[in-house]
Amino acid sequence: MTKQEKNEVIELLKGKFSQYNNFYITDTESLTVAQVGKLRSICFDKQVEMKVAKNTLIKKALESLDAEKYAGVFDSLHKVTALMFSENPKEPAVILSGFRKANNKEKPVLKAAFINGDVFVGDNQLKALTQIKTKNELIGELIGLLQAPIQRVLGALENKDNAQKAEPVAEVAPVVEAAPVVETAPVVEAAPVVEAAPVVEAAPVVEAAPVVEETPATEAPAASEDAAPEA
Repeated sequence: MTKQEKNEVIELLKGKFSQYNNFYITDTESLTVAQVGKLRSICFDKQVEMKVAKNTLIKKALESLDAEKYAGVFDSLHKVTALMFSENPKEPAVILSGFRKANNKEKPVLKAAFINGDVFVGDNQLKALTQIKTKNELIGELIGLLQAPIQRVLGALENKDNAQKAEPVAEVAPVVEAAPVVETAPVVEAAPVVEAAPVVEAAPVVEAAPVVEETPATEAPAASEDAAPEA
């Protein structure tokens, strides 16, 4: 490979590393040409780009972009390396896991994975990577959490409405007519009060006539001899 060809590969890899926030570093050394071709086909169907490149060129491409950011994957650049680029952080892990089961092998081996700035090193990380939540899944769960209280309220209102429709309307009990009022016996008028007979005023006490002191009898004067004779 000429220097120019190497530079072209480096530039190509730089473009892929800049385009994707997620990439896997795998070891495909033990796979046959047919198996590698089949793996490529599965990746294409799942919108995962697979690139085989030399470790030295991969490292130069990463260092030219941000050596500190990608330092965690440098130790995994050994043997035959196949890179898998994906927008979905867990899709490459799902592909690798499924490919292994279909071929009853432990290959390809996961050497490292760079997921949104986090580095996962070692083949023992594969199972955990298949369970990563995608951005859409996380958004869906968040929306579900936000909608849950509203759904509970709507469900309660719907259940209440259905219950009201199911319950028969209770007939209004007929109004019991009030018992006729028993007329009270006529009040017996009290006998007219007999007016008391007017009090007869006592006759005025007749004052006793003053006792006339008995006048001493005046002796009649003796007829005067000189009395005139009767006519």
